Amino acid sequence: MTISDYNNSVTLYSDRLFRFVLKSIKDIHKAEDIVQDCYEKLWKNIENVNGEKVKAYLFTTAYHTMIDRIRKDKRSVWAEETKVAEQSHERSYSDLGEILNNAVNKLPEIQRMVLLLRDYEGYSYQEIEELTNLNESQVKVYIYRARVFLKGYIGKMEAVV
Repeated sequence: MTISDYNNSVTLYSDRLFRFVLKSIKDIHKAEDIVQDCYEKLWKNIENVNGEKVKAYLFTTAYHTMIDRIRKDKRSVWAEETKVAEQSHERSYSDLGEILNNAVNKLPEIQRMVLLLRDYEGYSYQEIEELTNLNESQVKVYIYRARVFLKGYIGKMEAVV
């Protein structure tokens, strides 16, 4: 990988990488730090990374860095557990985006991340498999479970619209 390939990767992928991380962890400063860490790791590893696979490298690095950061934060901060089983949304709102964001925030980390990669970022199952080091059937199961939860949370579409 050349320096111009590195600079192109910053131009092409930094915004998408930031949106992916921010959507998952909901903290702008931590998301910025994670993206910066990813590009720092890419710079240190510039000779070993193929220019054609830089996107997969960056998203894989971001995913693993994000998981490490989340685990570290869980150890250092006591958080109250929230129960998401059997929750549904029965009130009428006109802002479906707000309802979906609330529902997505209640998903377990791994389900939220694979769902965002698939439905928000548009990655294929094979690309998600490479980014997360899960096999394709695991990715499909996590996405299915996330969608079932979202369907149960939102309830009937008539109640939302």
